[in-house]
Amino acid sequence: MTDEKSVKAIQHALKVLNLPAFVSFKEIKQRYRNLSKKFHPDLQSEEKHKMQEINEAYFVLKSYIEDYRFTFSKEEILKQFPQEQHASKFKF
Repeated sequence: MTDEKSVKAIQHALKVLNLPAFVSFKEIKQRYRNLSKKFHPDLQSEEKHKMQEINEAYFVLKSYIEDYRFTFSKEEILKQFPQEQHASKFKF
């Protein structure tokens, strides 16, 4: 995928799962599970396409997270956890 297509795919996936832009994988997984229970084809025969859309959105977000490279520099840690005690926990 090109960069622009990737961005649009990720934004669409977040919209399908009704998630904010700043979200953890744990939250993505929980939302996916909740929506899967709600729209499972065995329970909602008229919503089969919805489950497929939910699965595709989850796959897009999961793939992005798996391929994303993380940095564990002090600056990046402090962006996520502004308190100094959090940064000291993750220093090597």
